[in-house]
Amino acid sequence: MSRSLSGPDGEIIAGSLAAKNDEPEPKRPGPVDYPRIEQAVREILLAVGEDPNREGLRDTPARVARMYAELFSGLREDPRAHLRKFFSEKYDEIVLVRDIAFESICEHHLMPFMGKAHIGYLPDGRVIGLSKLARVVEGVARRPQVQERMTETIADLLMEELKARGVAVVIEALHTCMTVRGVRKPGSVCVTSAMKGAFRSSPSTRAEIMTLIYGASAR
Repeated sequence: MSRSLSGPDGEIIAGSLAAKNDEPEPKRPGPVDYPRIEQAVREILLAVGEDPNREGLRDTPARVARMYAELFSGLREDPRAHLRKFFSEKYDEIVLVRDIAFESICEHHLMPFMGKAHIGYLPDGRVIGLSKLARVVEGVARRPQVQERMTETIADLLMEELKARGVAVVIEALHTCMTVRGVRKPGSVCVTSAMKGAFRSSPSTRAEIMTLIYGASAR
C-alpha cells in the first residue's frame, strides 16, 4: 500500500511506505582510513625518488588523506535523499538549472575533472527546490568515476525519484588527465548528455531543452 504524507504548503514528506520497507538502503562504505592513505602517499613519494621526511613533504601524507576524504565524500552519501522532499504543483513545462559547477575525480588516473552541469526536467505533478539539483550533482560528483557514468547516474536518479515525464542532463568538463599529462591539450572540453523520457522520444522537446541551455546556436 502506498500513501504520501503532506506537510505545510503541500510539501510531500514521504512516498511509498511499501517501497521503504521492501528496499533496504544501499550499504555505504566505512569511515575513511586516514593512516592507510598517509602510508600509501609516503610510499609513492619514496617510489618517485623523494624524501617524505624533508620539511616540505613531512605533512603532505596527512594533507593528502584529508583531501581524499573531502574529494570522495560522495561515497558516503546517498544523493537520493535530496530528491525525497518535493512539492505538488500543476506546472508541466521544462524546469532547467544551468551552469551547476562541480569537481570530480577521473577513476583512470585519479586526476580531477571539473566543469558545469545543466539539468532539466518535465514535472508530472512533482517539483523540487532548485538547490536540491545542485546538491545531487555535488553528491554524485564526489567519487572516482568517468563523466559518462556521472551523467547517466544523475539522470536516472531524477527519473526514478521525481517520476518526471522527462529528464535531460548535459555535462561539460575539462579533464586534467588530458590537459597536464599524456596528449596535453589544454582547453579541450568533454560534453556528455543523458536524455530520458520525453527528451529522448520527442525531437522537438529535446531541441527545446538544448536551445534553453545553449541558445539559438543549439538549433
